Amino acid sequence: MTDATPPASTESAADGNPDYDAMTRDIADVPAVEVITTVAVHLLSAAAVNLGLDKPDSEHKDLDEARKLITALAGLVTASATEISSFHAAPLRDGLKSLQLAFREASIVPDEPGQGPGEKFTGPVFG
Repeated sequence: MTDATPPASTESAADGNPDYDAMTRDIADVPAVEVITTVAVHLLSAAAVNLGLDKPDSEHKDLDEARKLITALAGLVTASATEISSFHAAPLRDGLKSLQLAFREASIVPDEPGQGPGEKFTGPVFG
């Protein structure tokens, strides 16, 4: 009979609480480009849901929240583009532009060119 070590558990044997040290990836080991793109994808997703793009007749439509998320995304993408390379920045820019255009389409009273969400960072967005 061999002495096999049981697989690591995410629960502490003593109190039944999760072993967060075993579950957590050391933030220092995460490349900056991964952190930036992950945050950007979360902003993209949240803005899309608030624009009602998640499904037809979405009940989550909130243009005020979408505007804030798109502006934050525009600032992040614009500020980090030179740091994360075009390979990573280009798809984020495309997603951002799509959200900006979707916002313009969803808005009852369209913003003037250059005044839409995030356009102070990206410049005016046209379809």
